[in-house]
Amino acid sequence: MNIRVMTIEDFDQVHALWMSIKGFGIRSVDDSKEGIERFLKRNPTTSVVAEEDGKIVGAILCGHDGRRGCLYHVCVDVNHRMRGIGKGMVVFTMEALKKEGINKVSLIAFTQNDIGNAFWNEIGWTKREDLNYYDFTLNEANITAFIQ
Repeated sequence: MNIRVMTIEDFDQVHALWMSIKGFGIRSVDDSKEGIERFLKRNPTTSVVAEEDGKIVGAILCGHDGRRGCLYHVCVDVNHRMRGIGKGMVVFTMEALKKEGINKVSLIAFTQNDIGNAFWNEIGWTKREDLNYYDFTLNEANITAFIQ
């Protein structure tokens, strides 16, 4: 297993992985090749892929705003789960963020994502009950499609 920095050359395999995950939410603009390229240019060292035999089996988009890091689209191929890949990728992103002086990291998990929520709880992340999450769409074409 090789865990390394994600590049735009990984996009086709990463997108195919996202599309294979049941319940995953993909945005038409933000998660397009152009959107991911923009994200990776802004955050060139913090996003990660897990590769086995030349195939990407896990991925995390990770970036920061100079103050707080955020994880997006954390996933591991269903046939490669329970092998420490997710934990390894999270550690990679945490180390990359620490190198950039980031001291706090957050993520958003859909409430119905039982597998993901169990994972975050198991590895020691704290579920916040003291705040509300608000969202405002600036680009109406940026529609979320959920993979069923």
